[in-house]
Amino acid sequence: MEFKQRIEELLKQPLTPIRVQSLQVNLGYLCNMACSHCHVSAGPGRTEVMTKDTVDEVLALLRAEQIMTLDITGGAPELNPHFRYLVQEAKKTGCHVVVHSNLTVFFEPGLEHLPQFYQDHDAEITASLPCYLDSGVDSARGKGTYHKSVEALRQLNHLGYGDGKAGRKLNLVYNPSGPFLPPEQKRLEEDYRRELAARQGITFDRLFVFANMPVGRFRKQLERAGALQQYCDLLEQAFNPSTLTGLMCRHLISVGWDGTLYDCDFNQGLGLGLQHIRDFDRDRLAGREIMTGGHCYGCTAGQGST
Repeated sequence: MEFKQRIEELLKQPLTPIRVQSLQVNLGYLCNMACSHCHVSAGPGRTEVMTKDTVDEVLALLRAEQIMTLDITGGAPELNPHFRYLVQEAKKTGCHVVVHSNLTVFFEPGLEHLPQFYQDHDAEITASLPCYLDSGVDSARGKGTYHKSVEALRQLNHLGYGDGKAGRKLNLVYNPSGPFLPPEQKRLEEDYRRELAARQGITFDRLFVFANMPVGRFRKQLERAGALQQYCDLLEQAFNPSTLTGLMCRHLISVGWDGTLYDCDFNQGLGLGLQHIRDFDRDRLAGREIMTGGHCYGCTAGQGST
């Protein structure tokens, strides 16, 4: 069944926003890695990077609309030359800043300052770590990735991140290594917490568990393996209506690297744009119908990806 039809049967109306609490900003598809599950197909060869003019439009929107959470993503957002400027100016507006990091970017030339920069600006870090074992990380993201990730986490821990106290939050993200659903989040978080503490002396605040979306590089991987339809069927069969309230598209607006607005980062990967940031209209966006498709089953399968 089409996702839109299923939603309308359940809710008696199309999927609509609940409340815009966050602005998610993609600073570009340039990345020092090329992860197999990446829905925007980010990598070292990508040239799409947000300009300073567009960053200024984002900041103007934060000030005008008094949006209290700025969620920064990429690619590796830290590779954007205006990344520090965005964080610094966003903090001046009173925003809580969340940065999605792959951790390995800390070791790129000239970016060794990042952990201290995050501490100085009280940024919340949401970091990708697809496994607590070296073999699981390196097989998914490349040889040596686990070692760099662990060292980056140690640096953050040393600066007070991940100690369970209010303040500097350090979250980890798990994605499955293939076309299957992730395990239950609470149980896997317990495994991560136990194993990382015992093996590496690392602590963190929360683990987020996300299903891989049949979008971007992961979709191409499924197509090459002849497994796309099977995976899409798996997601549809695992549809869980209790996930609908927490869907990200109902609580945020996503801004692409060129200033185009989207319902979510996944719609950005598919090019399903709404309008440009300079035409932002809170009332019109609050009353919109969210653009959906078969990929939306990825956020509503099992425990959901919210």
